[in-house]
Amino acid sequence: MTPELDCRKIINHSLYPIDEPEALARQAIIEQVKHGLADDGCAVIRNFFSRPGLHALLAEAEQRRPQTYYSERKQCNVYLNDGDAGYPADHPRNVLLPRTNGFITADLFEAETACYRLYHWEPLKQFLAECLGKDQLYLYEDPVSNMIVNVGGPGQQFNWHFDTNEFTITMLLQPASSGAHFEYVPDLRNAQDECFDDVKQVLDGNRERVKRLQLNAGDLQFFLGRFALHQVTANTGTSDRLLLIMSFSEQPGMIGSMVRVRNLYGKVTEAHHAAQVRADGLVD
Repeated sequence: MTPELDCRKIINHSLYPIDEPEALARQAIIEQVKHGLADDGCAVIRNFFSRPGLHALLAEAEQRRPQTYYSERKQCNVYLNDGDAGYPADHPRNVLLPRTNGFITADLFEAETACYRLYHWEPLKQFLAECLGKDQLYLYEDPVSNMIVNVGGPGQQFNWHFDTNEFTITMLLQPASSGAHFEYVPDLRNAQDECFDDVKQVLDGNRERVKRLQLNAGDLQFFLGRFALHQVTANTGTSDRLLLIMSFSEQPGMIGSMVRVRNLYGKVTEAHHAAQVRADGLVD
């Protein structure tokens, strides 16, 4: 990383002048993303990063890869917890699936890194808000998980699950040489209904509503993962799949639950002991 590589140079600015509100190209991509999200809760901006930008982001992830946290608990349900004895054994709350991926946590990226600076770049946040049709977005204030790298090594996978946030912004830094496919079922639940029967159908192997998305290095993905069940299939290649994940919220002060953060990332802070902000009453 060099000081000259500012955020405008990290992104493919000639195609995506996201810091220029009046640019026609900016407006066009916003409309494209809105259309995709309205269709099935997923939209992709191809080649969002410049070559130097992608190289810098990937290098930072690779440098920190030895510090990847792998949970000792290798199985969890789609709500990323251990289940609930108050429900039958075959209930979605109690169907445990293998999760073997790891995470490079936000606290490992110093303020001078390209990852950190891009996440805190106000034009990016404003652009994302407009794409999502939000008046304003706030940084996800979780000091452990607001900006992470999902590491899927050879043989590893991330089980079917729902996200804590309504939406997540992901940026593929390096795909697996084979396997590690992103699959999702849009709108499987909503803020008022867990739709357990629909979840159970997917867990039982019904792929009628399952979609698979092809992502390439440098792509930026918008995804409404709070309501869409999704997974990353097993990495059948010989290289790691590295995915940068940036989280934002519509409310200030939102952080992850202490149990979920500890299980996924292996650490919690004093902030996780404080009251949590939640937009709905879903399991998680």
